[in-house]
Amino acid sequence: MLTRELSCSFALLSLCAVGFSMPTVGFAQKSATKKEKEPSKPTTPTEKKAVTTNPNIVKVAMDTTLGKFVLELDKEKAPKTVENFVTYVKAGHYDKTIFHRVIPGFMVQGGGFDVEMKEKKSRSPIENEAKNGLKNLRGTIAMARTSDPHSATAQFFINVSDDNKFLDYSPGNPGYAVFGKVSQGMEVVEKMVDPKNPIKRGRVGPHDDVPLTPIVINSAAVVE
Repeated sequence: MLTRELSCSFALLSLCAVGFSMPTVGFAQKSATKKEKEPSKPTTPTEKKAVTTNPNIVKVAMDTTLGKFVLELDKEKAPKTVENFVTYVKAGHYDKTIFHRVIPGFMVQGGGFDVEMKEKKSRSPIENEAKNGLKNLRGTIAMARTSDPHSATAQFFINVSDDNKFLDYSPGNPGYAVFGKVSQGMEVVEKMVDPKNPIKRGRVGPHDDVPLTPIVINSAAVVE
């Protein structure tokens, strides 16, 4: 979980193009002497370029009470973190959990509590992969943790600001591991922090900045 000291201060859509080559057709020409048509050349079948996908990208779709968004996870830069997150997704861990910490100008955090603010049981902590070159920029997803750098389990947060550089790894600062980004539906995340449509927040037990109307993750699934 992010520390209280963090002050309050994302998203590209990748497309694969399919190209087509036009068929080449040869036409017979009449012989000047025989006045006969020569056999026509065979038609070259239309060739279709293969659609290429990046094997290092895993897509996860999240359906929330505010709408749907899609995450692209980078298992090349953060293999252990992505494997951990996908394991939770496939186990249904995130279904019916909430975004329990929402701070405009900073981030939205979820994945650990149900609608009654009861913490869900999680797996063992994972290694912090914050030293992977990925930055805490608007639209990126990173793992939440305690003051122990290697304590992340299931909770994650999505940055809603480009001013979160203090969350990045640097010498003396273990940072928070970014492992992907929102590729579609960032407007859904923005709804959670939009000042024009403010979501009332309050303190629930020891937790601050909790939306008083739960923002629920109805379901999370890997997009095949």
